[in-house]
Amino acid sequence: MKPALRFFLFTAFTIAGLTAQRTGNPGGISPGGTTAPGTSTNSIPSSTPSNTIPSTNPNPESTVPIFLSGKVVTADGSPAPQNIAIQRICANNPRTVAWTDGKGHFNFQWGDTLSIMPDASESGRSMGRIGTMQDGGIGNGSRAGSLDPLAGCELRASVVGFESDAINLSGHRALDNSDVGMIVLHRRANVEGTSVSATALNAPKDAMKAYEKGLQSLHKAKLDDAARQFEKAVEIYPKYANAWLDLGRVQLQQQMTEPARASFKKAIDADDKLVDPWVQLGMLASESANWPDAAQYLDRALKLDPVDYPQLWWADAVAGYNVKNYDVAERAAREVIKSDPDHHNPKADQLLGNVLLQKGQYAAAGEELRNYMKYAPNAADLDRVKSQVAQIDLMAKEPKQP
Repeated sequence: MKPALRFFLFTAFTIAGLTAQRTGNPGGISPGGTTAPGTSTNSIPSSTPSNTIPSTNPNPESTVPIFLSGKVVTADGSPAPQNIAIQRICANNPRTVAWTDGKGHFNFQWGDTLSIMPDASESGRSMGRIGTMQDGGIGNGSRAGSLDPLAGCELRASVVGFESDAINLSGHRALDNSDVGMIVLHRRANVEGTSVSATALNAPKDAMKAYEKGLQSLHKAKLDDAARQFEKAVEIYPKYANAWLDLGRVQLQQQMTEPARASFKKAIDADDKLVDPWVQLGMLASESANWPDAAQYLDRALKLDPVDYPQLWWADAVAGYNVKNYDVAERAAREVIKSDPDHHNPKADQLLGNVLLQKGQYAAAGEELRNYMKYAPNAADLDRVKSQVAQIDLMAKEPKQP
């Protein structure tokens, strides 16, 4: 008789730690210390009048604001989606710095600390929630006041269903022409979903105008104004899927979870190929441990677009495990491991090991759990996993029943 496994199996994985926390200093200058009264911070000989010391700046350009502008176009010449996030990427760290207008144009000031809605690809995908994007304007290893403050930085567009060319900003100076040219988008193959609903093409002008005003307010974190404009847009045109989606995002920021959920469902009713409402509903269900709904929504989101939402694979693996859909959980866990060569999330190995155990693949399960112990040597549950692996090894050695 085979040893009982219930003591060693996890009955549920939680959704904690779905997204990795990005670390780093956002830039800026920390305030200096105070000086005692009557104490000078400069050592100037008393015999030299202070007004004879010239005030020089070795790089006068460093004090001039840097403005950048450009346009997003598609490689096939079709109209580019509106509301595209423009990201500056320095040291592989993306920050949203602007959004395109209805004609694909964008402009911004480098280092501006204006509160702006981050794109979903940032920081483990924030699911459209608004954050304050503070940027000290310092590039990859460059110093404030250096001759090349944008060294190691580039601009890209971020939009679901497309790959973006990059514009290298190294060597761009404050007094150069602000127009950096065109960012070209290339459609991804085999991606069924979209970030811009086809319903937007049929929206009346008044609805489009309200929606664009709502986007402007949303990007500046003026939530009440944005909500009013999006509500106006869907009142005029109830099938405006993107307006429903962005209304839901605003409602999430306003801590109105149930109205947000309803808005995301309205977006799906209007256009079930729009990916983000499925993503939003899946993550909301995951946060409340509603695993059947989480599995349904996340599976659909990843079928529509398996490329642009890499952080969803972990959430989908957890949901699949908890609803006992082990094939889905295995595939999703393997996607997490494949995309994580540095093993930042060793829990994926643990989850995969337990999935394989449930499927009766004992040797493979033991291997994945050993990986977990290797990559998480200080885990709180390490002793329990060691016992689990020992039990699996015994089972793997037993002859199979005819």
